[in-house]
Amino acid sequence: MDNAVSSNAEAKPPQVDPAVTTAESTLAVASNDAEILAPIAIDAPTSEVLETHVHGMTMGQTLEAVASAIAERKRMRIGVVNAAKLCKMLEDPELAEDVRSSDVVLADGMSVVWAAKLLNQPLPERVAGIDIMHGIMQRGDVLGYRVFLLGASEEVSLQVEAKFRARYPGVVIAGRRNGYFDDDKDAPGIADDIRDSRADVLFVAMTSPKKERFMGRFGDHMNVPVVHGVGGSFDVVAGKVERAPETWQKLGMEWAYRALQEPRRLGGRYLSTNASFVRQVLRQKAARKAG
Repeated sequence: MDNAVSSNAEAKPPQVDPAVTTAESTLAVASNDAEILAPIAIDAPTSEVLETHVHGMTMGQTLEAVASAIAERKRMRIGVVNAAKLCKMLEDPELAEDVRSSDVVLADGMSVVWAAKLLNQPLPERVAGIDIMHGIMQRGDVLGYRVFLLGASEEVSLQVEAKFRARYPGVVIAGRRNGYFDDDKDAPGIADDIRDSRADVLFVAMTSPKKERFMGRFGDHMNVPVVHGVGGSFDVVAGKVERAPETWQKLGMEWAYRALQEPRRLGGRYLSTNASFVRQVLRQKAARKAG
């Protein structure tokens, strides 16, 4: 299963074709009072896993959709789900609504891919949030994307900004802000700052459900084409948390690797969530067989 942090500064991002045309590299800049962005059309089948429709897209297709959204000034709010989040969504209607209202929902964890296959609605592959982030940054390094960083502690936020500037010098860091703020008192002003930054991409590195609620509440207001919730990714980029090796990832054992780092805090939680996820998926399969 996969409750683990979805990020890794050292992960190899998908390769980007360097033959980028001048026209493609010209990015539109929205004014502060621009109209609400229309959603980008996503032409992909979906698989229903625990009452949530997950888009059957590859990493390459996802990054192409991101590039189109930025070039055309269309809205693409990205939602990612794993075992833990899908279980939470069954108990939290507001979280479920925020995630399902995303323009695209992707399988962040291998357990979701396996569940879809068990339910006879296979997905092409796992599309991890961390890999989407680095893929966007790699393309933005060529095209000059403007990126806003929201989330994590102040110390981690500063480290992430410095590492991104060093690794992706062609990306413009349009702004950054730590993730410790009052949802009612501070969030509207932060959304204004993000809008005024004229960012092409917003990475939201906060825990669920705070991350999804911020994205759902202010998505249209911020006027940012691509909004991507990356969870605890910034902690890994900063070196505070270590991501599982690629072999563990392919086996769907990132959660176990993460639990080994903090067994007291995470071990029991992961085992409980994973067991609940298996029960719920088997219940869904049985219900489909019955009717």
